[in-house]
Amino acid sequence: MKNVLITGGAGFLGAHLCERVLAAGNRVICLDNLYTGSKANIEHFLSHPNFQFREWDVCDPLDIEVDEIYNFACPASPPHYQADPVRTMKISVLGALNMLDLAKKYGAKIIQASTSEIYGDPLVHPQTESYWGNVNSIGIRACYDEGKRAAETLFYDYHRQYGVNIRVVRIFNTYGPGMNAEDGRVVSNFIVQALKGEDLTIYGDGSQTRSFCYRDDLVEGIIRLMNAPDEVTFPVNIGNPNEFTVRQLAEIVLELTGSKSQLILLPLPQDDPTQRCPDISRAQDHLAWQPNVELREGILRTIEYFNDQLSNFNRLNRASRVEASA
Repeated sequence: MKNVLITGGAGFLGAHLCERVLAAGNRVICLDNLYTGSKANIEHFLSHPNFQFREWDVCDPLDIEVDEIYNFACPASPPHYQADPVRTMKISVLGALNMLDLAKKYGAKIIQASTSEIYGDPLVHPQTESYWGNVNSIGIRACYDEGKRAAETLFYDYHRQYGVNIRVVRIFNTYGPGMNAEDGRVVSNFIVQALKGEDLTIYGDGSQTRSFCYRDDLVEGIIRLMNAPDEVTFPVNIGNPNEFTVRQLAEIVLELTGSKSQLILLPLPQDDPTQRCPDISRAQDHLAWQPNVELREGILRTIEYFNDQLSNFNRLNRASRVEASA
């Protein structure tokens, strides 16, 4: 039984990591300041004897003896990380420093949740881990893009200078149950808009591409990377190599929800990538990993999740109105 620290553990991916690591028979310390995470995501773990939740900001140093660290604390959707860009950069850089110091002190293995955003608006397609990227270092997305790039730099410097046992996963677009309906990501936006009968908002002409990986597939890849041999310290892309345009995604959501919503085109945000698709050769070769859930199947599961969320919300609203009028 290992002591495993998961920062950002009350977030979309962090909560599923908590579930998987607990199920493997380990103790989990979940750290989250609930800035974008939610206690509702981990509520069903709170009574588990091997689960501990600490409301904590990773920008503050922490001293707790652990065997493994999953560093997943950081807002990941553009509306959230652009709302307070200085805070976003601090979380990426100070959070990485504090967790690396903890790993160094206790000889813990540590994995950094990096991102496909370190490739920026790529000039190489699909993106391999050897590609250095095309990032606007002074743009509105730079707080996240450059924050994650700086965190990677710290990880490799701690590895070379102090011998810290590191892993770096570059996460591509991920979706699935547990997403925040208001996090501004394209999958949640489209599904919630379709279920509410609202128009689906496409930024640009919809020809930009993304590669959508289902949550369970992604977390499986992350756990395999954590458990990989010590020589696997190089960055590893984890994502789905099947590429779709944003317009294709919208059409799939409309079909699977049965919605009659229309597509509305809005201006493309600054520095929004025009292509995004991972080369997953390293994950296949070193982790024997590849995604299994096809997009339509994963979207159906996610629609069911959001449908339940909206139904519960509407039911609570009706109950509140009845109580208020009594």
